[in-house]
Amino acid sequence: MTALAFLAPPPGFAPFVDFTLSDIDGAEGLYALEATQDAGIRLFVLDAAVYLPDYTPVISDEQSAALGLATAEDAAVLVVANPSDEATTMNLMAPIVVNRATGVSAQVILEGQNWPLRAELAAR
Repeated sequence: MTALAFLAPPPGFAPFVDFTLSDIDGAEGLYALEATQDAGIRLFVLDAAVYLPDYTPVISDEQSAALGLATAEDAAVLVVANPSDEATTMNLMAPIVVNRATGVSAQVILEGQNWPLRAELAAR
């Protein structure tokens, strides 16, 4: 379990900024992100490095500085998974970027980039 502290509440989760990131047993790179103040506030996220090796979002220098990132390797990139009866989709337009060393996190909007809001998760 890893503690994450968001710079601002993720969209739809105000006022929560403190979360825990927990592994899902048997599913490498799949995590439950839960608000520490309310375990009923939860979503599933995927490690982009595991599920989307060609996903290369670019965050601004301002966003990098706010997260305390010196290099790209300092960041973990997570994408929100949205399961449904038809398919599981991922929001690639608004990844969660995490400073690996500190747990400081932000859900960033990738302006001017052509990533889909609902990309279908393909079998690995």
